Order: sequence, then structure tokens, then C-alpha cells
Amino acid sequence: MPQTSLSVQGEKFLINGQLTYAEIDGSNPDAHGLLMNARFIQGVFDDKADPARFARFDHAVWDADQHSADLIAALPDWYSYGLRGFTVGFQGGGPCFTVNNLTIDNNPFGEDGATLDAAYAQRMDRLIRAADELGMVVIVSYFYGDQTRWLRDGRAVRNAVTAASRFLREGGYTNVIIEVANEYDISPFQQHPLLYYPEGVAALSDLARQESGGLPVGCSGRGGALNREVAEASDVILIHGNGCTRQRLYNMIQEVRSWKLNRPIVCNEDSQAIGQMEVTFQTQTSWGYYNNMTKQEPPADWSITKGEDTFFAHRMAQGIGIALPPLTGDAQYYLQGLEPHMTDGGQRWLRLASLYPETINFVEFFCNNERYYIAYDEPFAVHYQSNWRQGGVDARAGDQWRAVIHLRDGSVLER
Repeated sequence: MPQTSLSVQGEKFLINGQLTYAEIDGSNPDAHGLLMNARFIQGVFDDKADPARFARFDHAVWDADQHSADLIAALPDWYSYGLRGFTVGFQGGGPCFTVNNLTIDNNPFGEDGATLDAAYAQRMDRLIRAADELGMVVIVSYFYGDQTRWLRDGRAVRNAVTAASRFLREGGYTNVIIEVANEYDISPFQQHPLLYYPEGVAALSDLARQESGGLPVGCSGRGGALNREVAEASDVILIHGNGCTRQRLYNMIQEVRSWKLNRPIVCNEDSQAIGQMEVTFQTQTSWGYYNNMTKQEPPADWSITKGEDTFFAHRMAQGIGIALPPLTGDAQYYLQGLEPHMTDGGQRWLRLASLYPETINFVEFFCNNERYYIAYDEPFAVHYQSNWRQGGVDARAGDQWRAVIHLRDGSVLER
């Protein structure tokens, strides 16, 4: 029997009839009813095209089942910091820094969309049931843009929605939210108009709700994008904050609220720019952590790794009102990306992680005592492209890197 039953009351989430986080002594009443979450999109990932290339990051072999098992093993720790939801995609997401997604075959649906690969279904079932035992919610995402090229036509898209939704219904899960597509309005979805235009997305949302037996449904657009027709077809309004400033994120939330739909607003993808959480806690909106390097490049390290993951976990707990030993002094900063195993193709990805990035004015990066780069915007990454994306640097033996951190109060620190 399911142990975690999710329900919705206006803009709030309830688990087993109680507002989320209300069971935690001393928790912040403004956080009650939120669903703080993370993008663990590759939780059931596999690659039929060339799986051996994912034997990397200190993994001798690629094992899709073990990859999912490792996520299950990490969930209790995440739960202790307040994580109550995570997004997993049947078609995964892009390992955006290292592997061309157009060379990956991570599609569990047949060409006609009518079948669901048994191995994917089993991994998803294990994840959902593990989350259920803990009191967590899984946002099950059906489609990822580049992987929909494997689906023959619009009928195959409808068949896939039906197949995935019936799988969820037959599983009897009560701790699931459906995300029809990850960022339906990006160009790869143009090959399937049903998934690219709002009226098609709204129709697929109705189909998913019907075939799943009434599970709550939503669909995200690209970072910063909103569409009222999609929102009106949703039980949970999913937004993405990646690429947005804090002001843009705030304005998005205000615009959705102006529609007076009285439904939960959940950002289920932003970035490792944890300063964005300040906006969502103040507006009583759920936020989704997305870290491409630690959580989207298979094989992902699903644990709460040093640096960005740890700082997110602590800021999340702080906003909810979960008491933790404080991180002080040097423990509030970490030069991320120098871990020996975190290289691919002769590249590594450097950034300065911080518990309170809002206090940083800019960061200078030095390689072998020569200034290499200056980062002005969170998350203070070398070769910054967006708050979720950056370019790499050559991983050369013997290079010495350091970061000089200029705080807004005039202080200067070094890592």
C-alpha cells in the first residue's frame, strides 16, 4: 500500500493530509505547503547507442540499474535537509557539457510510442516506490526535446503519453506529478507540433490526466517562459528559472498569480544559483535545484557532494526552518571543479561555490598566478554562459588554480 499520498489545496501541497513541512518542529510557517525539489532527470537514464562512453568519472563500467540504485541510496540524506520532490525523465535530459545529445538513444518508447521499455519501467517503479517510503514526490517527465526524434509522428506522441500514464495508473502511485514535457517550447519539439504548440500541450495534459487516473499534471516551458493556456490545462503550474535573474523570476511568479488560477507554482528547474531561492521563499513558491555537472552528466553522483550541493541543501533547510549545525568561515566557500575525477575530454568546469552568493561582488580566477577570468554573476563560473551553463578549461597536470573572492562589504578572500 502507498505510504505517501500527495494532494493539492489551492496553491499548497499536502502529504497524507498535512501541509508539507508542517510536521517539522520549529519549521517556518511560510514554507508549509511548498515542494522543494531537485532535477534528478537522469534517474532512469540509459543509452542504447554507446553506453560504454558513460564509464567515466571514476566508474569502471556503465550500469543503468546501479545508477538508479545509487539515487535511491542518496534520497534519505536529501530528505533530511528538506527535499520533498525530484524530477526524473523517461527520456532523461541533456548531458549538456560533454556529450552531444543527438548521439544518444535514451528513448523508452517504441517508434510508434505504444510500448514502454520494461527496464525503464522497472527503474522508474523502484524510484517512485523508494520515494513513497520516505515521504517524497516524483515529478515524472515524459518527453525531452532531442529524444522525441525517435517517435514517428503525432500519433506516436499520443501513444507514448497513454503508455506512460497507464504505467503510472497501474502502479497505483499516489506520490507522482506528471510533467508532460521538459520545456515544450524549445526548437527540438518543432518536429512534433503536438508537443510544441500550447494547444497541443494542453490536449496532451488532458490525455495524461485521464489515462493516469487523475494524477496531477503540468508542463514546463523554457527558462523565463509562461503560457496561460498551458497553465490553465495544468493542476500544478511548472515554471523554469534557468537563465533568469532574480527579478525576472519574481516577475514570472507575479504574472502567474495575476491569472488567479489558485494552483501550486513549482519551479522544477533553475540552476545552481541558490540565491534564486530567496525569491521563491519570499513568494511562497517551490524551487528546483539543477546542477548539470553533479546531477545531469551520467553517471551522476547523487549524493550531497561538497560545495554547491551542500550549500543548496543548507540554504533549503534554512528556509524551511530545519535546524542544522551552521557552516561558518572557510566552510562557506569552495572552489568547485578541481576534483581529480571530474574531467571529460581533457576539460574541467571551474566555479566558486558559496553558501551566500548574494554577498559576493565578483570573483577573479588565477591559473599559475596569472589572472584567467573574472566572474560577476552567480554562480561565479569560469567561461560563464548562463546561470546553468559554462564553458570548460583544459585539465592540464600541474596547473595551480585559485579564486580571489571580492565581497560586497569590501572584504577579499582567497580559495
